Amino acid sequence: MKERLTYLYELQLIDNQLDELEQLRGDLPAIVNELNSQLNGLMESIASKDHQKTEAQERRNSNETEIDTLSQDVKRFKSQLSKVRNNKEYDALTKQIDFAEDKIKALIKENVDLENQAEILKNEVTELSPRVDELQVEIKDKESELKKIIQANEREEAIFLEKRKAVAERVKKNDLNTYTRIRKACDGVAVAVVFRKACTGCNNVVPPQRQLEIKQNKKLYTCESCGRLLISEEIANEVKSKLKF
Repeated sequence: MKERLTYLYELQLIDNQLDELEQLRGDLPAIVNELNSQLNGLMESIASKDHQKTEAQERRNSNETEIDTLSQDVKRFKSQLSKVRNNKEYDALTKQIDFAEDKIKALIKENVDLENQAEILKNEVTELSPRVDELQVEIKDKESELKKIIQANEREEAIFLEKRKAVAERVKKNDLNTYTRIRKACDGVAVAVVFRKACTGCNNVVPPQRQLEIKQNKKLYTCESCGRLLISEEIANEVKSKLKF
């Protein structure tokens, strides 16, 4: 059992070192992700506006073709008015002329609206484009800064990762699952030490009887207050001396 407890605390100390290296990156990873999210949002917005502008232009072109056709119809109908033989034919042609002219007016109005819409979309894209350039520059700078930090610590991180892998392989599967679950729930600290009668994870006093049981290193115990695994000072000191950090 003491060996199990020892491996768990070794794993905790190694993870502490890896967490410190991660913290050196600060908010940069989150900042880069947020900037990329903003950039993707802008690019999608611009693409959508460009698509709407293209659709508006295509609709205008279609309307222009229909206006030309209707205009030709109006000319033809008007030329036929002088050849009608009765009021019925005259009324029929007049209705066709009125219908075509009303349709032409509606299409012309629609084209004006479409042209205004296209102009608005064009201006919106023009306004967004500089922000895209700014974000791309900002992302490049932040990624470069993050890359430098990662490169500066990659050798040390690789060493710790190798050590972690070796220790994790010695930890029992059930213990590792428990450790991982508690570490995730307790801000990265799954294993705490009983120091001066209290849990170093939450600083709450450990009951006297439980303190004695933990000192025996014969069983896995958890803190009644925070749920972290508890180990004795003896194991903590041995592990720290072995790992030298």
